[in-house]
Amino acid sequence: MKNRSVLLTLALMAPLSAQVPYKGFNPANIDPTVKPCQDFFQYAVGGWARRTAIPAEYERYGVDQEIDTRTHQILREIMASAAAAKAAPGSEAQKVGDFYASGMDEAGIEAAGLKPLAPLFARIDSVKDAASLAAVLADLHRRGAFAGFYFGVEQDDKESSRYTMVLAQGGLGLPDRDYYLKDDAKSKGLLATYRAHVGKMLALAGSDPREADRILALETRLAKASMTRVEQRDPNAIYHAMTPAQVRAAAPGFPADLYLKALGVPAPDRFVVRQPAFLAELGRMVQEIPADQWRIYLRWTLLRNAAPGLPAAFEQEAFAFYGTQLQGTTAQHPRWKRVMFAADRGLGEALGKLYVQRAFPATSKAKVLEMVENLRTALRARIDGLAWMTAPTKVKARQKLAAMRVKIGYPDAWRDYAKLGIKRQPYVLNLLETRRFEFQRRLAKLGKPIDRNEWEMTPQTNNAYYSPTMNEIVFPAGILQPPYFDATADDAVNYGNIGATIGHEMTHGFDDEGRQYDADGNLKSWWTPEDEKAYNVRAALVVSQFDAFEPLPGLKLNGKLTLGENIADLGGLKIAWDAWKLSQKGKAPVGRIEGFTPEQRFFLGYAETWRTLTREEATRLRVVTDPHSPAKFRVNGPLANLPEFYEAFDCKDGDPLKRPLNERPSIW
Repeated sequence: MKNRSVLLTLALMAPLSAQVPYKGFNPANIDPTVKPCQDFFQYAVGGWARRTAIPAEYERYGVDQEIDTRTHQILREIMASAAAAKAAPGSEAQKVGDFYASGMDEAGIEAAGLKPLAPLFARIDSVKDAASLAAVLADLHRRGAFAGFYFGVEQDDKESSRYTMVLAQGGLGLPDRDYYLKDDAKSKGLLATYRAHVGKMLALAGSDPREADRILALETRLAKASMTRVEQRDPNAIYHAMTPAQVRAAAPGFPADLYLKALGVPAPDRFVVRQPAFLAELGRMVQEIPADQWRIYLRWTLLRNAAPGLPAAFEQEAFAFYGTQLQGTTAQHPRWKRVMFAADRGLGEALGKLYVQRAFPATSKAKVLEMVENLRTALRARIDGLAWMTAPTKVKARQKLAAMRVKIGYPDAWRDYAKLGIKRQPYVLNLLETRRFEFQRRLAKLGKPIDRNEWEMTPQTNNAYYSPTMNEIVFPAGILQPPYFDATADDAVNYGNIGATIGHEMTHGFDDEGRQYDADGNLKSWWTPEDEKAYNVRAALVVSQFDAFEPLPGLKLNGKLTLGENIADLGGLKIAWDAWKLSQKGKAPVGRIEGFTPEQRFFLGYAETWRTLTREEATRLRVVTDPHSPAKFRVNGPLANLPEFYEAFDCKDGDPLKRPLNERPSIW
C-alpha cells in the first residue's frame, strides 16, 4: 500500500494481547450458586451476567463486543489518521480517509439532503413498463438496493470450477417472509409498526405516506411467493440450472434479457435459479402491478438502503424501526462507529492491511495452523471409527477432509481498489459507490477462473466461516485474539474455545448441508443410501433436542432451522477435545489452575466463547431468522451429550445436562 508511512506509528504500538488481563476464561465470571450439571451456561458466566447490563447501542453484548471494542478502536485510529493526512490521489489511504471524512461530515450531509439521490429518483420516475422497470432494477441492484429479487455472480454449486449468474428471491423490507404472513397478535402489531415506518420515511422524502399500503401489498405478494428458511436449507431445493429459454418459459413475464442488457452483461449460457416459483410470480407482478405502484416501491427501497448515508431524520427513523422495534436497542452506535462499519464493508481489505500489522503477530498464525492440523487428525480418526458409516463413504469423507483448505489471518493477495471512486463528496454517494464497486467486481468474474485466494471476510472480522463450494475454512485475524485465542495461553483453554470453533467450521463440511458437497466443492452425492439414512436418523435427534428449548416463555427454537449449526457445535467440541489430547503428545497436561482441572478448563473455555446477553426483541428476531441457536443453548445443548463433560464435572444420572444414552445424538 502506498503512503504506509502515514500510519506507521499505529503499527509500532504494542500488540493487543498485552492489554488483556486474563487468558481464556475469568474465574470471576462463574456463578457458584449454580451446579455445572444443572445449567453450565449459568454456572460458567452467571457471575458476569449479574454485574453486566447491555449498553444502549447493542442488541446483545458479551465477549464478541469486548473483542470488537479493541478492534474498532484500532480501525478508528487508522481512518482518522488517513482522513487527516494528505495521501496521494487514488491511493488506498486517500480512499479510506475521504470515505471517513465524508461520513463524519454531518453538516455536509444535512446540507446535501436528498439532492445526491436526485438522478436515481429521476430514473425511478421513468418507469412506465416492463422494459423501463428492468433498466431501473439494474440501476438499483448495482448500488446494492435489491428491489424485487436478488441477482449475483457466485461460484456454481454443481460446477465449482466456474462462476454463474444467480437469480433468487428478495425485495423485502422486513427480515423474513414470515413477518408478512403470520397472523398472531404480536406479528400483526409489528407489521402495523412497519407500515407506519414506511409511511414516515416516504413523508420525509416528500411522498404521500399513504402509499405505504401499496408498498406493503407488493412486498406481501413477494413474501407469499418466497421459500421458508427451513426449505432453503436443502441445497438441491435451491439449485435449478436454466438456460435463458428455460427462464423465459418458467417466468414469461420476467424481463431477464432486458435486465441483463441494462447491466451490460452478454447473454449467458445459463442461470442458477434458486426459487423458480418466486421468479414466475415476480414475472406476473411485472405484468400486473401498475407502474406507479412499482415506482413508489422502488423509491422506498432506495430510501431504505441509502438511509445510513442520509440526513439525521432518515437515519434516526430507520434506526427507530430496525434497531429499536426489531432488536430492542435504544441508542445508535456513535457516528464514527457507524461510518467504520460501512468502511469495513466497502474498503475492508485496505483497512485490513494496516490492522494486521498491529494486531496479528506471526506466532499466532503458526500456533493456529498447528491446532488446525491436530483437529484434522482428530476428525480423520473419528471418521475411521464411525460404526454407522460404511467403508465406501468413509473413503470419500477422508478425501474431503484431506482436501479442505485453510486460510488464517489475512489474504495472501490483497484486493485491488483501483476502480473504487471515493472522494470528498456527499457521504451517500461514497456509500453507494462502495456497493457499485463490489457489484461490478463480482460481475467481472464471469468467464474467469475461480479465485481461490479470495476471502469473504475482512482480516479484522471477529468471525470465521466454512465455504462448501471452496471446501475451505477461514479464520480472520480479528477472531484470533484473547480470550478466544492466545498463543501463550493454557492449551486446555485454547482448544476449548478457538479449537472448538475451528472444529465447528470443519464440521460444517459434514453438517446436514455441507455433507452434500464433495471434496471439490460440488453439490454431488457421495453417500451410500444406507449411510445417508443413518445420518438422518442421528440428525433427527439433534432436531428434537433443540426443538424442546424455550429461550423465552412460549417461544421455542426451530431445530430444523438451526440443525447445521447445532451439528457443527457438537462435532466441533468432540474433535477439539480429541485434538487437545493429541497436542499433549502423551504428556500429562498442566494440573489445576485457579482450582480447575485441565478438563474443566477446556469446557470453561468453551463456555467463555458464548458469554453473551441478548435483548428480548433481538432474541425473538433471531429465533425466526438466525440458523444459530441462542448462546445458552450452544453451551448446554452439546455439553448435555458429551460423556467427557459428565466426567469432568461429575454429572449424575438425572442431572439436566446428562441426557439418557438413547437420546444423545452421535454423528461425528
